[in-house]
Amino acid sequence: MSEADELEKYRAPALDKGLDILELLAGTEEGLSQAEIAKSLERSPNEIYRMLDRLVRRGYVRRTAADRYEVTLKLFELAYARPPLQRLLSQALPVMRRFARDAQQACHLATYDRGALVVAAQVDGPGYWNVSIRVGSRIGLVDTGSGHVTLAFASPEERRLMLEEQDPPETLTAALDARLSRVREQGYENMQSLQIAGVNNLSAPILGPMGRILAVFTCPYSERLDVRSAPDCDAALRMVIACGQEISQSRSV
Repeated sequence: MSEADELEKYRAPALDKGLDILELLAGTEEGLSQAEIAKSLERSPNEIYRMLDRLVRRGYVRRTAADRYEVTLKLFELAYARPPLQRLLSQALPVMRRFARDAQQACHLATYDRGALVVAAQVDGPGYWNVSIRVGSRIGLVDTGSGHVTLAFASPEERRLMLEEQDPPETLTAALDARLSRVREQGYENMQSLQIAGVNNLSAPILGPMGRILAVFTCPYSERLDVRSAPDCDAALRMVIACGQEISQSRSV
């Protein structure tokens, strides 16, 4: 039996139809109508309607107010579910431990999950004093350095969906848009914490092979008065950026 015959033997027409729709929508910026999808895939409107209904109900596709269909972030979330996350952490933790030792600061890694960032890993500095955040904590997108980096490096569509998933939903204000543009241009965020006085959030993106943001590396920097040799804020920021680039490069090989 030839390879083509072997592939034909195990065809799953319904699955193929659903994947065809997802792949088609993934390649469009503004979504498509049901009729446009049917025409592009050379399928009947009834076939497409039934499949679209299931994809919408399962959360892979959303129907817009303009009666068009577009993919959601669910595939993005699935792509970076537990096994890939564990691989990311295995590559990031040695870098995080080295940073904490050299910078004399705590650090954490956060990933996006359903409207918030979740702290996936955290490493304390070597001294008695740390500003740290517990693993599993959910932190905001619009009021943290990690959130700003996540939004800045997301595509416009991903950013809109992320803001819509806030509780309550957020809108992209002119001030936030300008801030995010600056963060993306400079490649990092350096902002005073809106939660703890005297702390600067130093954050850099961790990017995948296709340039998509996978996670954010953050140091909640506080000046160390008990360790004279501890790096200052500017030096710690340079270290954060270097660590984000190092982890990103390890994800690209």
